[in-house]
Amino acid sequence: MLMSSNDRPAILQYGPNGFRVIAPGGHVVCAVTGEKIALEALRYWSVTLQEPYATPEIATQRLLEE
Repeated sequence: MLMSSNDRPAILQYGPNGFRVIAPGGHVVCAVTGEKIALEALRYWSVTLQEPYATPEIATQRLLEE
């Protein structure tokens, strides 16, 4: 069975104002919860840690752990 690029996670490079797609995919996985996040819905990430987050609360929690 063939997988489309939407079925696998994308690999992104996170910057302060956006992200760059390194390898295509339909989603990324939240670094804290493991939840799939569609690229269109991705709003929260850490440039320093290079990881995505599903919600602003999760992003804040992770930031406070640092």
